Amino acid sequence: MGSYVISDIHGCYDELIRMLEKINLGDSDTLICAGDYIDKGPKNAEVLEWIMNVPPNVILLRGNHDEDFAQNIEAMRIISYKMDLDRDSLQDTKTLYQSMKKLAKKDASVKFDRCETVYELIESGYTFSQLCAWADRIKNMPYLYETKVSGRTCIIVHAGYIRRLDTPELKAMYSSREEFYMNARGDGFTNGGIMHGMVVAGHTPTIKEEEFAYNDGWVFRRYDEERDFLFYDIDCGCWMRYAEKKNARLACLGLEAVSYTHLRAHETTLHL
Repeated sequence: MGSYVISDIHGCYDELIRMLEKINLGDSDTLICAGDYIDKGPKNAEVLEWIMNVPPNVILLRGNHDEDFAQNIEAMRIISYKMDLDRDSLQDTKTLYQSMKKLAKKDASVKFDRCETVYELIESGYTFSQLCAWADRIKNMPYLYETKVSGRTCIIVHAGYIRRLDTPELKAMYSSREEFYMNARGDGFTNGGIMHGMVVAGHTPTIKEEEFAYNDGWVFRRYDEERDFLFYDIDCGCWMRYAEKKNARLACLGLEAVSYTHLRAHETTLHL
């Protein structure tokens, strides 16, 4: 019986399936997925189909790209009420999408379908009815999951965990704790975390040299001795292998292997 964490699949369906085969996930195991199932990678539809059919021992958390997708579909849903459209019609779905694009262009603050995943799905033949079903599934995903690892509290979240936004600087950067959960980067370690516990997150690719969690595409691990706090970033930028980043990987952290001793992060992790 084991517990595993994967994050930032980003449309890398083939890598996901190979990882599930590699860990040989059984009914008595638990897999926690820390968000960002879509955008950037090659097989978004396949990953969306997968999230609709996972067994009970797979726990799906929400990431910022998933949130964006749900908001895109909600915006389309609002204007669809004003149009006499058939949600099961592909042509009507294309008309609805183009109408939304035109509206978004009129307001620079509106960020609609930035990664063009909605467009890609529609062009692949998916209707608005199916898009709504996927968006509704995402809206039912929690932001975080709490468990115990070696007797310590472990919080799994997309980007970072914080108990409260208690400084003016943090309140200026994040409108809510949920936004912190989905969008924090270095703040996830420096300002977030949990005393005598650990956080496992993704969101910040460890393959990007300019990021605080850069580790040449391996899982990033950092320990704060003063707080007795352990932080893992397991987003190894898998989708970037399609942008010719040779060290881009999909990582899977086995929670039973985690230790507060000075192991290197990749010694507790499977990679593809």
